[in-house]
Amino acid sequence: MAKKWEFVGKSFCEAAALNLKQGNKHDASNCYIEAGVGYKKVDPQEAVNCYMKGIEIMTDMGRFTTAAKHHMTVAEIYETDIVDLEKAISHFEQAADYFKGEESISASNRCLLNVARYAAQLEQYKKAIDIYEQVGKSCIDNSLLKYSAKEHYFRATLCHMCVDLLNAQLALKKYIEAFPAFEDSRECKLLKKLLEKLEAEDADGFAEAVAEYDSSLKDEKSIEKDDTKFVDSDEEEFIEFESKLLVSSLKNTARTTSEVYSG
Repeated sequence: MAKKWEFVGKSFCEAAALNLKQGNKHDASNCYIEAGVGYKKVDPQEAVNCYMKGIEIMTDMGRFTTAAKHHMTVAEIYETDIVDLEKAISHFEQAADYFKGEESISASNRCLLNVARYAAQLEQYKKAIDIYEQVGKSCIDNSLLKYSAKEHYFRATLCHMCVDLLNAQLALKKYIEAFPAFEDSRECKLLKKLLEKLEAEDADGFAEAVAEYDSSLKDEKSIEKDDTKFVDSDEEEFIEFESKLLVSSLKNTARTTSEVYSG
């Protein structure tokens, strides 16, 4: 089966080269993309090479929305098959730029949220915070997306907590001022409790609050899954990501407490 997929990829590459010689850029770009689809099954790096050749032609032709979608595919290959988060971030950023240029703000924000998630995993918290604040503000300015701002401010504050208590406290205050409805949310109440535990250097209390929140969230999603038979995979990934950020914050709390006692 692997040889068949390799043959598919090679055949489409040859077709792409032939189309380029004949000046058929549109067909050539599509052939490179199809080659990437074939190679993805057996050789992820060669798949990336083919996708990039197709993307280069598309951008030369001004097909930025289509190019952005394929940059997302390349990012996903780096994310799951090659496992290089830095390169995944780079391609999600490029996709976000192209979508923004074509005024597809919602698609651009989805890409940026992936950038923020992976940046946080790589402990690039400043980068993640900037994106969450940017997307949060854009949601506030959109009546249809307004209430999703709380999720972005929640994650931004978690990132702050992984670095510095005072900045996290100031950031939360700023987010509440920007979006007053955030203060009554479950997320904000948790953040206030966690910040209190951080300030008191109470690692056990912090861990207990995190465990309670995590448990209630999982129970809620389990009920939703039973009711709808469907839970969005992206949402599940972000729930898992939030849990990781909370654990990182807890480790920071424990480290700070240890430094205080050892000092």
